[in-house]
Amino acid sequence: MGISLQQVVTVGSYIIKQKLKGAKRYPLVLMMEPLFRCNLACAGCGKIDYPDEILNKRLSVEDALAAVDECGAPAVVMAGGEPLVHKDLHKIVEGIIARKKCAIVCTNALLLEKKIDQYKPSPYFTWSIHLDGDKEMHDKSVCKQGVYDKAVSALKLAKEKGFRVTINCTFFNDADPERVARFFDEVTTLGVDGITVSPGYAYERAPDQKHFLNRNTTKELFRGILKRGNGGKKWAFNQSLLFLDFLAGNQTYKCTPWGNPTRTVFGWQKPCYLLGEGYAKTFRELMDDTRWDEYGVGNYEKCADCMVHSGFEATAVDDMFARPWQAAKVALFGVKTDGAMAPDISLANQRPAEYVFSRNVAQKLSEMKTEPLAKQAANAA
Repeated sequence: MGISLQQVVTVGSYIIKQKLKGAKRYPLVLMMEPLFRCNLACAGCGKIDYPDEILNKRLSVEDALAAVDECGAPAVVMAGGEPLVHKDLHKIVEGIIARKKCAIVCTNALLLEKKIDQYKPSPYFTWSIHLDGDKEMHDKSVCKQGVYDKAVSALKLAKEKGFRVTINCTFFNDADPERVARFFDEVTTLGVDGITVSPGYAYERAPDQKHFLNRNTTKELFRGILKRGNGGKKWAFNQSLLFLDFLAGNQTYKCTPWGNPTRTVFGWQKPCYLLGEGYAKTFRELMDDTRWDEYGVGNYEKCADCMVHSGFEATAVDDMFARPWQAAKVALFGVKTDGAMAPDISLANQRPAEYVFSRNVAQKLSEMKTEPLAKQAANAA
């Protein structure tokens, strides 16, 4: 597997402590979006569809590290937007590492060569470079020519400088398993430390709505990919074995969205990294006041096709602790890529989707306009 020893120790010891305490819900990875601004406009992404007043907002170093402390998760993934656009990101990374937590910067790498000397290699630090396949596949995905070459150049530089480097790949319904398998072979020769995979999630505001995967096509796609890699054993994945087994349709999992709580410039996002249905002011409010049972596959229409790691990786990790023999079986024999699939969750009783994006944006813009007035009044008092 492509998970670092430091990450295994840090996350594993944390989970054992939670189990011993009898915790029912606990965070595993903090998903932090210190800004929404990005230097790309990918067709399958709905993260940058905001007015400039919001795109110009940043989480301060102090607020970012306060979120790390408040949440307590053993690992922090910084995404966005493009996190390297944030001029103080290196200070946030330093603060996370100083707390002996795993810091992962998820980047398109366009600014990496320019900013890499602001960072130092550490067992707690990983660059996660976004690559959605080979040159043609990736440049098509990000809607800009030449991005793949820049990302690979930055990847090689980071490896030369001694950093741990993984790649993260999002695939849609036009992905060809044979081609993806060849791509995994290619990046393996580049020396990447691990591969993270995800099926494309249907962001309601994404420009391209035609190429998102449903659950059946997701399972068939990943069976086709993993079959060409000896059940996945050929490549180093930066994910749990049982999550890969789930992607291939061999596990029936419900999502655990609290496992990957999300902190953005808006606050703590309800209920998860992919759905912005509201925002809490504190992590405790997020955990205590979110109506978790109203979300997830079978409960909510927007969740019907989701099989993304931010919702299901924590489920798979928990299952690994509950059924270690199952994880050992996959490790020994690889992911099963043929035969009957596990039964899926019924969608018969899911509630209809609520489209609240515009309302949330309007509310946040209103709050942004009143904040300076409130601060002036407080200072005057």
